[in-house]
Amino acid sequence: MVTDTDGYVHIIEYLTEHLSLFESAEQSSSSDTVMAVIEQELSEQIILVCSQNEALTFNQRNMIIREVDSIVYDLEEILSGVVNNPVSTQQKTFIVEFATLIKNLFDTEIHNLPH
Repeated sequence: MVTDTDGYVHIIEYLTEHLSLFESAEQSSSSDTVMAVIEQELSEQIILVCSQNEALTFNQRNMIIREVDSIVYDLEEILSGVVNNPVSTQQKTFIVEFATLIKNLFDTEIHNLPH
């Protein structure tokens, strides 16, 4: 649905262009890890996707969840060295923006589904 689109490739490229945000050793007092924030933000965005698209079938919703699992796996691979680190404010801001881009990609693909 989305992981095989050019839009997804561009979003991943956007992440790789900003990897330096995750490589810095900025001290954080947050008890949340990078991965916990990624999972939280993606979950919130996907809940929005599903609630804003009530006409989605059960199978389409399952496909979306599988896609999100795949996206989380990709992020774990890309950020493998830092996923368990405490998240900094800058990292959290970026993750929120990234999750919103993922939501927008899902919105676009859902809009293009045959009705």
